[in-house]
Amino acid sequence: MDAKRRGTASGWRPQTRLVRGGLARSEFGETAEALYLTSGYVYDDAEQAAARFTNREPGYIYSRYGNPTVSMFEERMALLEGTAAARAVASGMAAVNAALMCQVRAGDRVVASRALFGSCRYIIEELLPRFGVTTTLVDGPDLEQWRAALKPGTRCVFIETPANPTLELIDIKAVADLAHAAGARLIVDNVFATPILQKPIPLGADIVVYSATKHIDGQGRCLAGIVLGTESYITDELQPYLRHTGPSLSPFNAWIMLKGLETLELRVRQHCINAATVADFLAGHPAVTRLLYPGRADFPQRALAQQQMTGAGSVLSFELKGDKARAFRFLNALNLIDISNNLGDTKSLITHPATTTHQRLAPEERARMGISENLVRLSVGLEDAADLIEDLDQALSA
Repeated sequence: MDAKRRGTASGWRPQTRLVRGGLARSEFGETAEALYLTSGYVYDDAEQAAARFTNREPGYIYSRYGNPTVSMFEERMALLEGTAAARAVASGMAAVNAALMCQVRAGDRVVASRALFGSCRYIIEELLPRFGVTTTLVDGPDLEQWRAALKPGTRCVFIETPANPTLELIDIKAVADLAHAAGARLIVDNVFATPILQKPIPLGADIVVYSATKHIDGQGRCLAGIVLGTESYITDELQPYLRHTGPSLSPFNAWIMLKGLETLELRVRQHCINAATVADFLAGHPAVTRLLYPGRADFPQRALAQQQMTGAGSVLSFELKGDKARAFRFLNALNLIDISNNLGDTKSLITHPATTTHQRLAPEERARMGISENLVRLSVGLEDAADLIEDLDQALSA
């Protein structure tokens, strides 16, 4: 994207950024973003090749390092998120891993919230300690635990809010202030909220990560992840790590993400409408003993949700009367809603976290996080809400 257009883009409103941000047309003047399916690039002469490899001249070298289609996705996301820079990777977990690993060293300390996606817990609890990094988990909403845990030597803090699958919220600003006082950076996994409903950077976060597979694509087509932050962090720390370890995003997947961004705000708003309608139905059903959805007045952290989110999102969780067998009977009786561990899709998807996304955790740890054997997580899609309610109703009665 040329400098003139980039300056103009900084004043665009979010929906315009979603459609036009980062657009760099070739000499052919195409309307849609160009798809550059190439692994390498040629140079005018040997001197130009040498200059690019030493960063004396801008330009592409190899698609493991950078690609024009991927760059458009990165710039569009940075404009949307309000960060100076971004780097896209092959999946959401590649984004989480790279965001942490590029900055920690043996002897550093990482503090994270307890309520995390299962693979994030694996990185925090098992992978980082292998390299001499000390890690500590705290109950995210408890600021006293954060104060006690954030000791000198803490390199970074990692949180997920809303958390998977209980929708537990963390006060981003409060934790950011505590992290910065300890000399640490705050990384926020913002997947459930999407860049439409929550803005971690103005609240004090230093780095934001996404599984773009979810709402950004949002149509079940391909994988992607992205890390967003300051120019110095992205250029000096993250980029060398990505360059030499290679979790590269396919240009085709980046192109899919660009097209997904064009409708992201429209889809997310309808997701929220549908999810609120379904949540109200489930809250009144006799077979449901507990419902968790940030958009409802009975959500335990409703005030915080209203404070740092502009919408409640597409995901809700609820507990059924009975045990795991009862939950399985309910899932198996669904006709329209699919059993799947993905979320943020146009299709409604449901899963049993205790036996899927969080199955590797010990039963007592799942219980501490509020993940019971009769808890199910529902990602509400873009079908007609009345059809979803009819399907849920018949399955709850099965």
